Amino acid sequence: MHFDLLDPRLHDRDGFFCGEPTLDAYLRKQAGQHQRDGIATTHVLVDDIDVARILGYCSLAAAQMNLQDLRPADRKRLPGYPVPAVRIGRLAVASGEQGNGYGSLLLGHAVNCSVRLRGQLGVRVLLADALNDRAAAFYRDHGFHATTTERTRTLYLPLGKG
Repeated sequence: MHFDLLDPRLHDRDGFFCGEPTLDAYLRKQAGQHQRDGIATTHVLVDDIDVARILGYCSLAAAQMNLQDLRPADRKRLPGYPVPAVRIGRLAVASGEQGNGYGSLLLGHAVNCSVRLRGQLGVRVLLADALNDRAAAFYRDHGFHATTTERTRTLYLPLGKG
């Protein structure tokens, strides 16, 4: 298996089902348009033999976060303006592939993309807006922290200090 940027002509978006209708609909109806319009990129995990088959996907976009939303320890030595970030807009694994560790693999890919981007552009954190409590627990299990605001399902992962 490997990662590709979504190619609507190659990847079978209609054959992807994860069990969450909003995530299925995003991949089918909006991901390609968002990619063309520079809103978000969608990274698909595909089978090496059947590259049209999407095992899972994540979408990434530029973002920012308020400095005060970071935990005090993560605010040290940062300027007093919004913190540059990458946002995981969506992350989903095909229902027949859930439980195989692909969610962690997709998240690792998102972290790697963010760290690579950090070498070219200021990026301090990776943000995730969890769809539900189960998704929030997934992100927390991978080192994400809740923001200091009331939005308990917005989480972030510091990307290091350089």
